[in-house]
Formats: sequence, C-alpha cells, structure tokens
Amino acid sequence: MKIGIIGAGHIGGNVAHQAVRAGHEVIVSFSRNPETLRAFAAELGDQAAAGTARDAVTQAELTVLSVPWNTIGNALEQAGPLDGHLVVDTTNRYGGGPGPVAGQTAAAFNAARMPGARYTKSFNTLTAGFQAQVVTRPPEQRVVQWISGDDAAAKAVVAAFVSSLGYEPIDLGGLADCAVMESPRRAGAVYGEEYRRAEAEAVVAAVHASRPIPPTPAYH
Repeated sequence: MKIGIIGAGHIGGNVAHQAVRAGHEVIVSFSRNPETLRAFAAELGDQAAAGTARDAVTQAELTVLSVPWNTIGNALEQAGPLDGHLVVDTTNRYGGGPGPVAGQTAAAFNAARMPGARYTKSFNTLTAGFQAQVVTRPPEQRVVQWISGDDAAAKAVVAAFVSSLGYEPIDLGGLADCAVMESPRRAGAVYGEEYRRAEAEAVVAAVHASRPIPPTPAYH
C-alpha cells in the first residue's frame, strides 16, 4: 500500500519505519523543519518520500494522523478535504486544544473534526519504543494494536495493514465504546498495557456487554 504519514514523530515515525520494512511505500509530512523531514525520508530509503500533509492524503491509500493534540487543527487544515479518504488517528489527548464533551470519546470528537473521512483509531495505546521492539515476535506472541471505528470496511483495511507490520489487530468496536483504549493509563483500561489475542478478545466481549474489562494480563 501507499501510506501517508502526517506527523513523523515518535508514533508516526515508527509506523513509517515498520511500513517500509513490510514493503509499503510511505510519504512523510508535517514537520516544522522540512530539512529534517527530507533526511528522515532518505533514512527510510527508496520506498519513502517527503511531501506536504495534502500529499499524505491525496497520494496515499491510507493516511496516519500522528501529531500532538494541540496541533491537530493545524494538521487537518494543511491536509485539506478528507472526503472518502481512510484516516488512522493515533493521537491522545495530552496538552491544550479543544476536546470532547462529557460522555464523548476523544476518537468520536476527532472523527467529527474530519467530515467525510473513513475514520479509524489505532496505534495510540503503546509507546513508540515498545511498538518498535515487538514487531518481530513470533505469531503466538504478537502484541495487540486495538482498532476502533464506525466504518467496518475501513477497519478491515487497517487491520490488514496492522497485521502486515507484525502486530495483532483487534477490533474493539465503534467510536462510542472505545474509551478503554484512550489515555490516560488507569485501572479498567487497556491504554498503556500489553495485550495478546486471547486476553484482548475477553476485553472486547466485556466492552460489548457493557461490563468492566478483565484484570490487566501479565506476560513472562
């Protein structure tokens, strides 16, 4: 696939690295220093190029939005219309900027800021360093990347992409029910925690039944 990255920092940068490693093409964008962005693209190799945020939308099959919370508005302005484009939002609500109202998930709030986009949420629950460390694990030890969204077809594409990078995709459900995968790290949430498939499926069952999720697993 051709992957656009808006924000090639920690999480976005790791997605870019793993995408190239998996054979995808990458367009990296949205940096205060264009020279640094071009250097990062060069480091990634022939499958990568630097471009504008708009390029990361129009020239890609899947666009990863990975910027600090308080710069989302600026990034979306530079990205332009998102109608029909598949967007994977990796952001977490830290720092200033507008946010969800009581009872609204951060993902649902962001989806409303991207009218027409095929919006999904993923890659936001684990640090970039940990995500980079675990991509070469054997299949039975693959680490979960949670996926949330209201577009089933979009989530299927994202799941295939996640799997191609070396993670285990788990569909948590719709945007209204994804609070457990959002920051901050806390009891009763999956944010900041390692999961594998069996334990993740138990979480999904609990969320869909409106029950508290099982205790956080520990792996050795």
